[in-house]
Amino acid sequence: MNEIFADLHVHIGRSENGKPIKITAAKSLNFANIAKECADRKGINVVGIIDCASPYVIEDIENFLKTGDAYEIKDGGIIYKDKVCIILGSEIETSEINEQGKTGSAHNLCYFPTLKDIKAFSKEMSTHIKNITLSSQRANISGYELIDIVEKYNGVLIPAHAFTPHKSYYGNCTQSMKRIFKEKYGRIPAIELGLSSDTFLADEISELENKSFLTNSDAHSLPKIAREYNKILVEDISFKELMKAIKREDGRKILANYGLDPKLGKYHRTYCEKCDKRIEGPAPVLLCPDCDSSNITMGVFDRIEVIKDKPTTKSPDFRPPYIYQIPLQFIPGVGPKVIDKLLGNFETEMNVLHKMSKDDIEGVVGAKVANNIYNACNGNVDIQAGGGGVYGKISVG
Repeated sequence: MNEIFADLHVHIGRSENGKPIKITAAKSLNFANIAKECADRKGINVVGIIDCASPYVIEDIENFLKTGDAYEIKDGGIIYKDKVCIILGSEIETSEINEQGKTGSAHNLCYFPTLKDIKAFSKEMSTHIKNITLSSQRANISGYELIDIVEKYNGVLIPAHAFTPHKSYYGNCTQSMKRIFKEKYGRIPAIELGLSSDTFLADEISELENKSFLTNSDAHSLPKIAREYNKILVEDISFKELMKAIKREDGRKILANYGLDPKLGKYHRTYCEKCDKRIEGPAPVLLCPDCDSSNITMGVFDRIEVIKDKPTTKSPDFRPPYIYQIPLQFIPGVGPKVIDKLLGNFETEMNVLHKMSKDDIEGVVGAKVANNIYNACNGNVDIQAGGGGVYGKISVG
C-alpha cells in the first residue's frame, strides 16, 4: 500500500485556445498546466479536474493524450509522466426545493473513470444545461435526478462544499440531504467539507456519520491547488483505487484530511450586507445585532448551529484526523520568490510541509521565515475569522 496526496476539486479557467471555461478562474488554469503544477511543484499524486465535461476541455484532453506525456489506464484516470493520476470530473449545479418551498442551488462533483464516460455524460447533460462549455452551470434537474445520470456513465456523485451559503445543499437548499436524495442517499459515499467547515463541525449532523469527508482546494488559480487536500492509502493511483479509499473498501482509506482552520474560510461567520461587516458573537446569528437587518449572508458555523442534531461532536471510529494546514502562500513572509526558492531546494510543497525539518527550511530561507512556516504548520497562529466572501487572516506568533 502507498500513502498519496489527493486534491479532487480543481477548476479550469480557459481552454488551450483561450475559450472561457470557469470565468472567475485564472487564464493559466488549463488541463496541461494543472497536470504540470501537481507533478512538478505541489507533489499532488491524484488531482480531480472538475470542468472536463466542457467540449472545449474534452478537445484539450484528447490533444494532451496525443503528446505522449499522458495515457489512460484500465482502472480509470489519466496518468501524467507516471507521477500524477488525473480524475476527470464535472461540477454541476442542480435546482433544489427547500423546506419552505423556495428554490435553491447546489453544486455536485461528478467523477468518471474514462474520457469515453465523461464525453457521454457531457452529451446527455447538454440537454439539461444551456451552455455545457462553461463550468458549474445550472441544470434543470435536481440532485435526485442527477445521480442516476452520473451512475449511468460509471460515475460517482459527491456534494460539493456542502455548507457554504451559496450553491450548496446544506447552505441554502435543505436541513437534511437525505430529504432530497431519499432512497438514493446511500449511494453518496462522501461529501466535500469546503474551506469554512471541518470534521468537528460536520460530525454534529447525524446523517453524515457514515459518509467520508473530503478536503479539496476548489482552486481558481495554480497556486491555490492543494490549499486543502487528502492523504489516502491506496495500492496505486487510479480512479478505481481512489473510489475504494473513499468507500473504505479492501483496506483502502482516507488517512487524514488536511485543511484550513475553518475560521480562515470566506464564509465561516455571518456577514451583514447592510453594515458591510462580519458579525462575531454566539452562533447562530440570524439578524445583525447592530442594525437588526436580516440582509445577511449566514456563515457556515452559524448554519451548522441551526441544523445540527447532536449535542456534542462524536465522530465515527473510521473518521481520520482533520489536520489544520496553512498553505505556504497564506503564511506571512512567504511570497512567490520564497516559494520558488523552497521548491528549488525541496522540489514540492508537500515535501516542505511534510518532510523537511525547521533546520532544513531555515538553511534555505533564513530563521524568521522558517519560524513562520514552523508555527503555521503547528497551529501557533492567531486567526481573525472570515465571512461574507472575505478570507480570514492569520498572524504568526
